[in-house]
Amino acid sequence: MNGQTFYKDDLSAYLKRRSFLLRIGLITGGIFLSGCYKKIRPNKYNIKGKLQGPDAKAGHILRDKTKLPAPQKTRKVKTLIIGGGISGLSAGRWLKNNGETDFEILELENHTGGNSHFGTNKISSYPLGAHYITIANNDDDLLIGFLKEINVITHFENQLPYYNDYYLTFDPEERLLINGEWQEGLIPDFGVPAADKKQIRQFLAEVDRLKNTKGNDGKFLFNIPLSASSSDENYRKLDKITFKSYLEENGYQSKYLLWYLNYACKDDYGQKIDKISAWAGLHYFASRRGKAANAEQNAILTWPEGNGWVMKQLAKQLQDHIKTSAMCYGLKPMANGNTIASVWNAKTNETEDIAAEKIILCAPQFVNNRLLANFNRDIDYKAFNYSPWLIANITINSLPESKGINLCWDNVAYNTPSVGYVNSAQQHLKLSEDKKVLTYYLPLCDFEPAVARLAAYSRNYEQWLDIVMPELEIIHPGITAAIENIDFWVWGHGMIAPTKDFVWSKNLEKAKTPINNKIFFAHSDLSGISIFEEAFHQGINAAKQVLNVTA
Repeated sequence: MNGQTFYKDDLSAYLKRRSFLLRIGLITGGIFLSGCYKKIRPNKYNIKGKLQGPDAKAGHILRDKTKLPAPQKTRKVKTLIIGGGISGLSAGRWLKNNGETDFEILELENHTGGNSHFGTNKISSYPLGAHYITIANNDDDLLIGFLKEINVITHFENQLPYYNDYYLTFDPEERLLINGEWQEGLIPDFGVPAADKKQIRQFLAEVDRLKNTKGNDGKFLFNIPLSASSSDENYRKLDKITFKSYLEENGYQSKYLLWYLNYACKDDYGQKIDKISAWAGLHYFASRRGKAANAEQNAILTWPEGNGWVMKQLAKQLQDHIKTSAMCYGLKPMANGNTIASVWNAKTNETEDIAAEKIILCAPQFVNNRLLANFNRDIDYKAFNYSPWLIANITINSLPESKGINLCWDNVAYNTPSVGYVNSAQQHLKLSEDKKVLTYYLPLCDFEPAVARLAAYSRNYEQWLDIVMPELEIIHPGITAAIENIDFWVWGHGMIAPTKDFVWSKNLEKAKTPINNKIFFAHSDLSGISIFEEAFHQGINAAKQVLNVTA
C-alpha cells in the first residue's frame, strides 16, 4: 500500500492474520459504524484523492533486516540525535542554545515533525496529525520561554502572559451535533435530561477540585509535564485501574457523560475508557491550569497546519543540523566508548557509519527495540501500545446548512465513530465563504491496536471512503456532492496509549534510563501521553543529560 509501513512476524503469520481479518470483515466494510447507521454507499463515489502514510520503504528495511550496501565511509559527530520529531528538534534546540554545535539530527522521512506533519493544497494548509496545543501552565518556565521566543507570547500584563491573538482559536471555537442540532461547546447539553446534566456537573466539579489539589509532596496531583506531577501514592495508584472501573466505582453512569469521557480519551489517547488508566483519564481534565492576560484558562492555540507550524519554528533554526531521508538501522558499541550508528540514505541508496560520543534516541520504543539489539536494555517492549489513526483532509466547495450554531474550528457529532473534524481555514484572516479543507480524525480503537493496525494497512482508498462517507453524510446530509477531494493519511502507530499500569510503571521508568551514559532517550511514549508538551520536555531532558555528562 502506497506510503505505509506495517510490522509482521513473517509472511505466513501475516497471511493467516489477513485471512482472519477478511473472514470477520475488518478489511472491507465499515467496522466502525454502529447498527444505527444506514448503508450510504453509491455504486461509485465521484471523489478523487490519495492514500498515504509514513515512509514504507524505510520501515520495511528496518523491519525485515534487508541487506544494505556496505558503508562507504565513517565520520565522527559529537552528539547524534536519531529522530526528527518534536522531541528530536527540541533536543537539538536545547543543545544549540547552550553552545553545542557539533550535533546532527537524522530523520528517516523526507521531512521533520513526526505526527506534527502537515500538508498544503490550493485552498489551505492543513494538519496530518496533531493540530493544537493549549496555553502553557504558568509554572512551565521552559515552555513559556519557547513560546516567547517564537512570538506566541508577545509580552506580559499583570505577570500573566499575553498570547498572540492570531494564534488563539478564533470564535466560534467548538460545537457538538446532538439530538438533531448543533450546540455550542462539546459537553452534551442540548436535549440532555436533567439527571444526566447533574451527573456531568458532578464530574466536572470533581476534576476541577483535583486540578487544584496538591499531593503530600506539595506538587499538583496532575501536571504537565507529567514528571512534575505529585508522587503521592494515594493518587498514583489510580494508574493501576482503568478509567472505566474508576467511573463505575464512583457511580458515574450517565450515557452522555460516558460518551464525553470516551470522546476525550479517544481524542488525546486514541483509545476508550476501558483501556486507559484512571490516572491518565483524570489527567486529561485536571492537568491544565494555564492562565493568560487575554484568554480564558486552557485556551487553545492553533494554526492552519496544526502543530506543523510550531514544528517549523523548532526546525528552522536547526536546518544546518538536520539530515532527512536518513535512516539509522543499527547501533554498535565501540571499544573507545563511542557508538557506531549505521545509516542508510534513502535518496542515494548509500550507507555510512557515524561514530558518536553521545546519542539521543528520539524514536518510539518499537523502533528502539530493533536499533538496540547489541545492547542490554531490560524492558518489556510489549507494554508500549500505539494507537492507529486515520486522518482525512476533505476539500469542499460548500457545506450543507444545518440547525444550530454555525461552523466552528472544532466540530464533533455525538455517538459517531470519529472525534469530529477541524476547520483549518478558520485561522486564516481572510475566510473563504465557500471552499474549505476539513480535517477529520478517526481513532481506530474498536479492536486491539495490532488488529486495527493490520486492518488499516490492508484497506485501499475506496474502502476508506466506504467507512468515512456514511458518517459524513450523517453529520452533513448532502455533503457528498460538495466534496472535491479527500486525501487519507494512515498512522499505524499514531500515538502512545496510557493504558492501565503504564504511566507510573517500573517498566516505563527503566525505559527512560540512559545506557552507560552514552545513549539517552527522548520521545513522548516515555511520558505515556502523546502531546506536544511532553515531547518538547523529553527532548530538553535528554539534551540536559548529554550536556551534564559532557561537562
